[in-house]
Amino acid sequence: MSIINLNMGKAAEYLGVSIDTLRRWDKTGKLPANRTSGGHRYYSKLQLDLYKQDIFALAKSWVLEKPLEPEDRFYCPTSMYFKGRLSKLQNDLSKTLRSEDYTALIVAITGEIGNNCFDHNLGNWPDITGMFFAYDTNKKQIAIADRGRGVLKTLRRVRPPIKNDSEALKVAFTERVSGRAPEARGNGLKLVRKIVTSNPIHLNFYSGNAQTTIINKMAIKEQDLYYNGCIALVSYTKETKKHDN
Repeated sequence: MSIINLNMGKAAEYLGVSIDTLRRWDKTGKLPANRTSGGHRYYSKLQLDLYKQDIFALAKSWVLEKPLEPEDRFYCPTSMYFKGRLSKLQNDLSKTLRSEDYTALIVAITGEIGNNCFDHNLGNWPDITGMFFAYDTNKKQIAIADRGRGVLKTLRRVRPPIKNDSEALKVAFTERVSGRAPEARGNGLKLVRKIVTSNPIHLNFYSGNAQTTIINKMAIKEQDLYYNGCIALVSYTKETKKHDN
């Protein structure tokens, strides 16, 4: 597939905004433009299509609707495929974030959540194997989802008394326990919580009928929708002063 590039005028028309708005978005980093060797700004059509999309809405619809593989650009059928796309995420973040440490932290929590999609469902996928993985560096969002067993069923293998999805999320993010094997390890989501609460990062994580929101602290609540498997939205902001120093 050939890449279609649009100049500023065509790009503004495609998005339904003025050229001045597009220039302002480029200047503020909301929608950075590419530049030719001569300094002229342009956008790829794929870049604009992604900006117009809501990647989290795409992830939710994939989990909730009938079992079909996601679009190729959002689909990681194996953990090795995910690791390759995770490396691309790191490269793309390094172009938009000033701090290497901050970039590494975002990649670390994305990797922990994504790896769980495979580690906790190995040999037990209900229908579609693999995961949905998409990110938008303009909107500063990362979406991760799987159609696996979910946190409750995973943890009940080693902690049968867990009552419901809300309790399962609390255990997963606060206690040292593994659903991969009957042993006292598994610290991935605890690390995720620690990183998120200490940095300008937000996490919304769903499994079953429970949702945890982590900003400066963690909150868990029940919700109306029921998600088989897990779905997460990582949102990050520009670095604070502690990251710029």
